[in-house]
Amino acid sequence: MTRSTSFTAAVAALFVAASAAVMQAQQADAPQLGALAPANLSKQRPAAPFDVTGTWLNDIRFKGSWRFGPPPANVKLKGEALKHFEAAQKAQAEGKVYHDDIGQCWPAGLPMIMTRVWPIAMVQKPTVIYMVSGFMNSFRTVFIDGRPHSDPDVVVRSFNGESIGHWEKNTLVVDTKYFVGHHHWIDSGVPASEDTHIVERISMVNPATMEIEYTITDPTGWDGEMKFTKRWNRVDDQDIQEVSCLPDLNQHIPSTQSKDNVR
Repeated sequence: MTRSTSFTAAVAALFVAASAAVMQAQQADAPQLGALAPANLSKQRPAAPFDVTGTWLNDIRFKGSWRFGPPPANVKLKGEALKHFEAAQKAQAEGKVYHDDIGQCWPAGLPMIMTRVWPIAMVQKPTVIYMVSGFMNSFRTVFIDGRPHSDPDVVVRSFNGESIGHWEKNTLVVDTKYFVGHHHWIDSGVPASEDTHIVERISMVNPATMEIEYTITDPTGWDGEMKFTKRWNRVDDQDIQEVSCLPDLNQHIPSTQSKDNVR
């Protein structure tokens, strides 16, 4: 190969490398496609191990499936979380409820929304899973299109947080953070905070039974990990209808009255 040919080949290689770098930079700067964008839905992906599309109801017969509390023995509450929990225990001993914010139409939020006695409709697409609860029509989105969590400086916090899922063999692992930290409860008088972090491991026991293992951490509220396992059953004879929570219509519920609701 002549010196001229070698120089030409080197220039061509540099041009190709530069072009690839520019394309990668452009892809990195490109806006995230919406979950339902045709270009996102049509991307080549491995087939999902299972599809949760359907209507599901929390199996309250499964031990521990209805509540996220009281805190497990390995968890040590601290700070405001400990104060709230002790106050809730005192109120319960007096036959009262503590901070019944749900009765005042505040959203249940994650994780509590996943243990209500109303069904949840789930719709799964290649890029996303949508969940709509029969309780206040609480809406949840689980992105499974490979996107990362949002920038914490610009994210809009919510009661159900931002959920990002990925597949690990036959398990869907959902990582959720960026929660609202006020009027938001884990359960049993334990408050959630902006530092609450929830990981769900979702698997199918059989086509009609779904199991979710929860790991909940919050360095602001406690030391250790809260771990719970819940089960859900398909309910093919139910649908989700529009539901509104109106505080003035809840006045007949004892827990919403000031004398029964310790705030």
